[in-house]
Amino acid sequence: MLLSRVLGYVREAVLAYQVGAGRATDAFYAAFQLPDLLNYFLAGGALTIAFLPFYTRCLSQGESARAQRLFSTVLGTLGGLALLAALLLWWWAEPLVAFQFPRFDAEAQALTVRLTRIVLPAQVFFITGGILNAVLLAHGRFQAQALAPLLYNGVIILAGLSLGGGVMGVEGFAWGALAGAFLGPFLIPLLQVGRHVRLRLRLAPRDGDFLRYLAVAAPLMLGVTLLTVDEWYERWFGALQEAGTVAYLGYARRLMQVPVAVVGQALATAALPFLARMFAEKRFEDLNRTLLKTLQAGLVLAVLGAAFFCACAQPIVELIYRRGAFSGEDATRVAAILSVLALAVPAWVTQQIAARAFYARGDTWRPMLLGTFVALAAVPIYLHLGRVYGAVGLAAAGVIGMSGGALVTLLLARRLHGAPVLGALAGTFARSAVIALAAGAAAFWARGEEAADATAALLALARAGGAFCLVTLLLVRFLGDAAMREALARGLRWLRRRRAAA
Repeated sequence: MLLSRVLGYVREAVLAYQVGAGRATDAFYAAFQLPDLLNYFLAGGALTIAFLPFYTRCLSQGESARAQRLFSTVLGTLGGLALLAALLLWWWAEPLVAFQFPRFDAEAQALTVRLTRIVLPAQVFFITGGILNAVLLAHGRFQAQALAPLLYNGVIILAGLSLGGGVMGVEGFAWGALAGAFLGPFLIPLLQVGRHVRLRLRLAPRDGDFLRYLAVAAPLMLGVTLLTVDEWYERWFGALQEAGTVAYLGYARRLMQVPVAVVGQALATAALPFLARMFAEKRFEDLNRTLLKTLQAGLVLAVLGAAFFCACAQPIVELIYRRGAFSGEDATRVAAILSVLALAVPAWVTQQIAARAFYARGDTWRPMLLGTFVALAAVPIYLHLGRVYGAVGLAAAGVIGMSGGALVTLLLARRLHGAPVLGALAGTFARSAVIALAAGAAAFWARGEEAADATAALLALARAGGAFCLVTLLLVRFLGDAAMREALARGLRWLRRRRAAA
């Protein structure tokens, strides 16, 4: 996850260098709106959540033939639906883009339509590849999950560089997204899954197990959470503002998602198969204990990551983006958005992990109904703060909405499952917040004045990172709870072993 996000940094840096932040970049980000909607409403982004517990249960009960039939049916039927839906959206792309982005001028709308039609077929590869990956995860194979985004981002970078800047450069990035989706998220798991199951396509929409799968997946298709629609809101409401707003939000969001992916997505992805197996084996105490430890670990790392990104937003943006077509003014605006968006990292990570307590039990309806309510209730907040404070206001609305969503998800989990223990989690958060505030202040002081170029930004980040780590290590020893000190001790032992091995 870390490597894929670092490469994602490079991808966004190349986009900023080649194209900058303007209507062409707005069109590029907006072009992913219809593909994202297709992916979401076919549960493509949540296939492991809907499919994996069901498939794992079949395997744990010794019903390998049933598991094979389920895999073949979901792959063939859902893949066929994805292909049909992509064709329909490709045909209706022009009126749909005009409806979603009415403030774009005619040239920007035409570019958005053209880019949308390029990247739409990629969703077929994402959805079918997601099914293949879910089977691999059920068999304890994580390589494809890790390698796919590396190849995906790498192809986008190469394609974007090959066609230069401006509109042609933007089209290069779009073609790279299509080719990368085939090579990474689809081809890699396709080559690996044959070692564990037979690869067959079965079109059977009335199959009993497929219908039961749909019953689990339906809320993931019909419901929404702010983890997903926050990006939609940023595109829709950002497009109502001045040119470049969608691009500024997109650039800041990609940076903020690094700690989210490295901590939240990695922990949640790894935890779900184990939580699902514990539930299938009726080891409820082990499930609750594992969930609490995972939440505590994720929360500590998320709070610290949020503090560092908030304190060092300016040099991070200067280092990653400021070159070529991306100006100093662009960097200042993105840094202001990033310093606010970073505050959403703890809520984002907590929500990702806490939802797995429901998904492992095959319960997708209640968390998605709750998430849909929160997402709809947040719309007035986005409208008001976006109208008053612009892009920074939209970022703040996301922080407020996601923090509220994470809190009510934890409360619901506690009420229904008796876990996690909120007192222990609140104690970990409070201690982490105190440590993060002190470490963030030290990092802000150590970074110095605003960096003038990439070298100065790198030096500022080195100073800030050193101060941040020093203060964090010292305060964890004195203020950290048992879970934090244990994690620190494990990390130090790992470093000593690596040093001895070297």
